[in-house]
Amino acid sequence: MAREVLEHLDVKAAGVYLDATVGLGGHSELILRELGPAGRLICMDRDERALELAQRRLDDARCSFIHGRFSGIAETIAQEGKLDGVLMDFGVSMMQLKDPERGFSFDSDEVLDMRMDRTDDITAEDMVNTWREKDLANIIYQYGEEGRSRRIARAIVTRRSQGRIRTCRELADTVVKAMGGRRGRTHPATRTFQALRMAVNDELGQIRAGLVAALDALRKGGRLVAISYHSLEDREVKVFLREAGREGRVDIITKKPLIPSEDEKRQHPSARSARLRCAEAS
Repeated sequence: MAREVLEHLDVKAAGVYLDATVGLGGHSELILRELGPAGRLICMDRDERALELAQRRLDDARCSFIHGRFSGIAETIAQEGKLDGVLMDFGVSMMQLKDPERGFSFDSDEVLDMRMDRTDDITAEDMVNTWREKDLANIIYQYGEEGRSRRIARAIVTRRSQGRIRTCRELADTVVKAMGGRRGRTHPATRTFQALRMAVNDELGQIRAGLVAALDALRKGGRLVAISYHSLEDREVKVFLREAGREGRVDIITKKPLIPSEDEKRQHPSARSARLRCAEAS
């Protein structure tokens, strides 16, 4: 949603902006095109590998690169003063999904990891092998919105009693068996993997903390743009902006979330579930 991001950030030539999830630098590259010589862009990501690749791609004196997460936004911009815009792009990146060593893929024989920041201590392997059945079921239900979470959690606990679940494929096979085999186009373990990934990375907690920090960082008239990829993320943004609007802290620009055009969905299928919301600091 490149066009929508630029339109709603309303980039000023001499402004100071934060791309809080720089990824491989696609959105940052577009923002830089709108900035003048006096403009500044802070590029942040919790994935050190992504940050390294973005730095190579952008290579621009107007950029600074920070390893950090949403909850660290206040610390990240402490020396910058107020910002003219913040972009937050949630969820896992295609780079992370496609790298088998990162442990996000159903078909990977690599260790079950799922950490976006590989300096974190807890991995998905730790969770599936040490958490109580009840806690696994709750996470899979709440974060994966999986109706058969208890059956899946029970299968995980049974499987790990026979030996530690170490790889993505071992977990995926366990879930498939619990679900009675594969049917349709969607892999049966999709919701379980989503739930574990969100728990490992405290994604909703980071979104909540990041939204608060981002709004506090904006000058009057500054824009917050947030892109979500599933209902739990979008709900966090919707509720936060609604409450901030009631308090008179923001003017909501997007009364309803923007979605990708049919053309963009064809060109970028991974973006089909994207939802963009924007607000302006009052």
